[in-house]
Amino acid sequence: MQPRGSSQGGLRQYNERVVLQAIRLHGALPAAEIARLTQLTAQTVSMITKRLIEDGLLVKGSPLRGKVGQPSVPLGLDPEGAFSLGVKVGRRSLDVLLIDFTGQVRERSSLDYPHPEPQQVLQAIVGTVQAMVAGLGTRASRLQGIGMAAPLSLGGWQQLLGYPDDLAERWRDFDLAGEVERQTGLPTALLKDTAAACVAELVAGRGRTITSFLYIFVDTFIGGGLVLDSHLRAGLHGNAGAVGSLPLGLAVTPQGTPPQLLSQASLLTLEARYSAAGLDPSALGDARALQDGWAPVTRVWLQEAARGIALCINSAACLLDLDSVILDGSFSRPLLQALLAELATALQAYSWEGVTPPQVLPGQIGSDARALGGALIPLHANFSPDRGLFLKAAG
Repeated sequence: MQPRGSSQGGLRQYNERVVLQAIRLHGALPAAEIARLTQLTAQTVSMITKRLIEDGLLVKGSPLRGKVGQPSVPLGLDPEGAFSLGVKVGRRSLDVLLIDFTGQVRERSSLDYPHPEPQQVLQAIVGTVQAMVAGLGTRASRLQGIGMAAPLSLGGWQQLLGYPDDLAERWRDFDLAGEVERQTGLPTALLKDTAAACVAELVAGRGRTITSFLYIFVDTFIGGGLVLDSHLRAGLHGNAGAVGSLPLGLAVTPQGTPPQLLSQASLLTLEARYSAAGLDPSALGDARALQDGWAPVTRVWLQEAARGIALCINSAACLLDLDSVILDGSFSRPLLQALLAELATALQAYSWEGVTPPQVLPGQIGSDARALGGALIPLHANFSPDRGLFLKAAG
C-alpha cells in the first residue's frame, strides 16, 4: 500500500504527513520520486518539502547525478526534527528510551527490581524523563511526548512471580500514565507492552511489508499483538494477541484447569530451571545458554516452549488466515534461532488440512521492542497520515 495524498484544498497538514511517511518508509528521496509515490503533483510536493525544510523536519542530501539533466537532491528526515520518549514498565525491569525523528535511540536508561512497586516505578520514570528532557536543552521543544508500554495486569500472577499479595490491588487503582503526564507535563499514551513491541516490529522491522501477522514476544511471560490489514488490532479491552493466556489443553474434569502457554513458553520458566540446576539465569541473554552446562537445560525448555507456541500458531491460523507469524523476545539472537528451529519441527506435528500455514519469521528488534514501540506512538500520532494505520512500504 502506497502513502497517497490529495492536491485538494484544506489538506495541507495531511499531505505533509503523507510526504513524511513516504520518506520514512523509503529513505531519502528526490522530489520527483516523492511525487510518484504519493501521487501528489510536482508543485504540491515542492511547496510541502520547502515548508518541511523550513520547519526543520527535512534535510537536503548530496546531489545525485544521473545520465541526463540536472542532478536531483534527495530529501531525508532530519534526525533533530523531533524527539520522543518510550517507557517500558516490565514485571522485573524498567526501560526508558529517547529516540530521534528517524527512530534511532539517542539515550537509554534501565532499572531492575524484584517486583514493580507503583511509587518506585513512577519516581524512576519521572526522574529519568526529566533528566533526558534537560539533556535536550533548546531541542526539548521538539519533544512530542511519552509512549508507555506496560502489561495490562502488572500485578497479576502473584504466586507464579512471588509478588506481595496486595501488589495487584495497588496497581489496579493506580493511574501510572496519568501521574507521569501530570508530573512531567508531557502528553503520555499507554499501550499494552506486547502490543507496543508489535508496533516497533510493524514500523521498524519485518512488519513494514507484511499486511497481516500475529506477533509473539517471549519475555518474563510470553505475550503478543495482532496486525490485520496493516492495522494494529487492540481488541475491545486492549488485549488482542494475549497468547500467554492460551490454554494448553481441554478443561476436562476431574483433571482440572489446563495450564496456560505462559507457564511453558516464558523466560521465567527457563530462568527457574537454570537456578534449580545451580546455573546463572542471566545466561539466556548471551551465548552461554547454548553452551556446556546450560545447553541441556535450554534444550528441554526449547522443546516444550516450541510445542506450546506451535499450538498457538495452529489455532491462530485457523481463526485468522494470517500471512505470517513474527517471533521475538528478550533473549540472545542465537537462542531465538534455536527456538525457531524447534518450532519448525513442532509445527510439522499438526494437521494443516483446510488451512494455510503462515510463514514464521524472526523479529528484527529484540529486547528494545516494547520501549521503542512506546516511543514511536507520539511520533506516529503527530506525523503519520492516519493515526490508526501504519502505511506499508512498497513490495
